[in-house]
Amino acid sequence: MGRTFPIPAPLPLAEQRGQSYPSLVALMQRLLAPDGCPWDREQSPASLRKYVLEEACEVIDAIDSGDREHLCEELGDLALQVVFLSELGRGEGSFGPDDVIRGIVEKLVRRHPHVFADESVADSAEVLRNWERIKAKEKSERALLDGVARSLPALYRAQRMSDKVSRVGFDWPDGRGSRDKVSEELGELDEAVAAADAPAIEAELGDLLFAIVNFARHLGVDAETALRGSCDRFSSRFSHVEQRVKDEHGGWPRSPDGAASPGIPLEVMDGYWNEAKRRQP
Repeated sequence: MGRTFPIPAPLPLAEQRGQSYPSLVALMQRLLAPDGCPWDREQSPASLRKYVLEEACEVIDAIDSGDREHLCEELGDLALQVVFLSELGRGEGSFGPDDVIRGIVEKLVRRHPHVFADESVADSAEVLRNWERIKAKEKSERALLDGVARSLPALYRAQRMSDKVSRVGFDWPDGRGSRDKVSEELGELDEAVAAADAPAIEAELGDLLFAIVNFARHLGVDAETALRGSCDRFSSRFSHVEQRVKDEHGGWPRSPDGAASPGIPLEVMDGYWNEAKRRQP
């Protein structure tokens, strides 16, 4: 017969002080014990990497949905990854869960001198400036772009890099120079396409995307949010196209293996697309 594990009792919000967090650490220790879960015991920080990314993205989706019950669940899944990695660190002899929490508490106290020391601030903008100043002092030997994680989504990473270098003056004085750079990079991409130079096409396309992200920053637009909105609109409009194809043509033509395939004229689908745009600009 399997052994039970005590589930923390639910508490009213006003009484919650994080008392249940140790139970997650204890649970992870049990799963990683010699007689624990074989799958958990086989994991490493490298194997958990994809789960950390997936869970973080699911938290973002839950935030965007406005569903607080869903957000609560997804935050639990993300917390599991933090505790899991902390216990793997303990197993390696490098750090443990209390080191992780102590480190972030120490950092937050240090970077909030307007709360925990005698420094005063006028507004949230000054808080951010002080945060960056304290952070820079802590990491004075680190290169400017080292603080931008390489594993960030490329669009968001480009915007963070663009913002970082602009703080030391490596930037156009206004949006005009940034916009001209977009045209310059588009011209270089056209040249690479005309030459059928595949490596150059890839490089110039990347440069064009980076220039567009930089231009977005000058316009005060978050490029990641802008593209996400475009993806959502595309998805919504194409769902309308697909429904119209189903209603008017009985669905997509099918290949011998049953997969959806071409066959509906593009001009017909364009008409359905424009219907969707009129309904939802």
